[in-house]
Amino acid sequence: MKILYAIQGTGNGHISRARDIIPVLIQYGELDVLLSGTQADVDLEYPVRYQLHGLSFVFGKRGGVDVLKTIKCMKFFRLLNEIWKLNVHQYDLIINDFEPVSAWACLFKAKKCVGLSHQSAVIHPFSPKPEKLDWIGFLILKYYAPSANAYGFHFKTYADKIHHPVIRKEVRDLKLKEENHYIVYLPAYSDERIIKVLSKIDAEFQVFSKYSNKRKTIGNLEIIPINNKLYLDSLSSCKGVICGAGFEGPSEALFLQKKLLVIPMKGQYEQQCNAAALKTLNVKVINSLHIKHLDILIAFINQQNVPVVDFPNETKGIIQKIIKENVASDYSIAADSFSFS
Repeated sequence: MKILYAIQGTGNGHISRARDIIPVLIQYGELDVLLSGTQADVDLEYPVRYQLHGLSFVFGKRGGVDVLKTIKCMKFFRLLNEIWKLNVHQYDLIINDFEPVSAWACLFKAKKCVGLSHQSAVIHPFSPKPEKLDWIGFLILKYYAPSANAYGFHFKTYADKIHHPVIRKEVRDLKLKEENHYIVYLPAYSDERIIKVLSKIDAEFQVFSKYSNKRKTIGNLEIIPINNKLYLDSLSSCKGVICGAGFEGPSEALFLQKKLLVIPMKGQYEQQCNAAALKTLNVKVINSLHIKHLDILIAFINQQNVPVVDFPNETKGIIQKIIKENVASDYSIAADSFSFS
């Protein structure tokens, strides 16, 4: 069987999840990987057949998307050309993690595309939503990477095709210890804004930065360029995590039973939905990193209890289910009898 796995490269979560999904997919046949987008800070660590420009959102430094840079980076005619040239008919199965080029190529060329993403779960009617519905944001999530059949990941299994988060093996295998620092990962804020606010709190912070190329200490904050190994070392020993309301970062913190505070990006409907879901788990949420929220931040530092979740490892079963339900019967029978070591 020939499989195409298409991955969104905006942000790090899609790539982190792919690292655990790819080893399962390659056991079913010949795998090609497509990666599009320009904002990831981590490597996939697997050969990429198609490296495309795609359609990316550019992080700003004030808590949201930089609209002007996003428009400048869009290159609409290049996107159309990538969609037109991608030969999707050579594949028996196309799995799409919120990646627009392959999704729209399948739509235009009448080829089935299977969605496997957090975004598929976010737009499900049973998943939590913020009190104020953002119709534009909802429509972007729905049509950015359309699929014929969708499976999703969320903090809870709100419906039949919504599964627990994929927690990468590197995180599942961490040996935990507790030191005195808190991790901060807020790529939509500048280092200067983070320092301005968190320097007023009596705690130690390790800030993983998109904007710094060298490690340095400023008062009670250590600024660290984004590095997967250093992040995992810090995560294994931190007292808590302050991050955006993405999906993989909060999921990993919850899995490791770390205290968690999230700040959803402005104008990012997906993160507003995630924040609504996290509130039901008693995770602290603030709408911006600002001096006016110091009381909540200090209360978080002094907080003793942590949310308790159960995120079992379901990756192999999900891929097996997708193959059984979406490819020809001979491959489905193989998937049904496949034995993993």
